Amino acid sequence: MANHPSAAKRNRQRVKRTSRNKTLRAAVRTAVKKARVAVAAGGDEAKDKVQQATVALARTASAGVIHANAASRTTARIRAAL
Repeated sequence: MANHPSAAKRNRQRVKRTSRNKTLRAAVRTAVKKARVAVAAGGDEAKDKVQQATVALARTASAGVIHANAASRTTARIRAAL
């Protein structure tokens, strides 16, 4: 338990930030997984799913939830697979 008001505030901020990051990270994982499944299956929707995953990765990287190089690497791999 925090002993100072500033430490209590930092703890509240940590909880909010962690919750937000978990939500964003989960959404990115889902988008990437859907893109990979669509690419493996082929079809018309693969290009759209890859685009959605790319946007989600860029948004998450710009928010600092995942590293920019990790987002770039994942984007490059799913686009190469497409």
